[in-house]
Amino acid sequence: MSAFDLTPPSAEERRRLEAGLSPEERHVLLQHGTERPFCGAFVDQKRAGTYCCRLCGLPLFRAGEKFDSGTGWPSFAAPYDAAHLDYVRDASYGMVRTEIRCARCGSHQGHVFPDGPPPTGQRYCINSVSLTFTPDGAALPDPLGRNG
Repeated sequence: MSAFDLTPPSAEERRRLEAGLSPEERHVLLQHGTERPFCGAFVDQKRAGTYCCRLCGLPLFRAGEKFDSGTGWPSFAAPYDAAHLDYVRDASYGMVRTEIRCARCGSHQGHVFPDGPPPTGQRYCINSVSLTFTPDGAALPDPLGRNG
């Protein structure tokens, strides 16, 4: 069970959150798009901290789980909390993959593959534009006002 409120945003909260998205963020988060490889803000990031959902602020990955997969997207070996992600079968583009969505707001984050490093063997391949980064010691984002 998560220490965070996983209740989905209300329709009004969702409208407010979506209003602040750039066209690229809207395309990736809401329309299940993919940013171009090697272009994302977090591909080469190495600072300690937490990666959160760009739309609702839910913590999704810790920097300590990030690794260089060589794919051009930020990759993580494990989630912040398994309850913070939803896994959806994705059969688009003639492939069968597992899509990763934020468990609170349902926004598209990326995909998970079974070719990651030990001990999990998982590679969570995530769009930079789907994330915000909070350095260690700073308050996590709270656009829904639920962390207090």
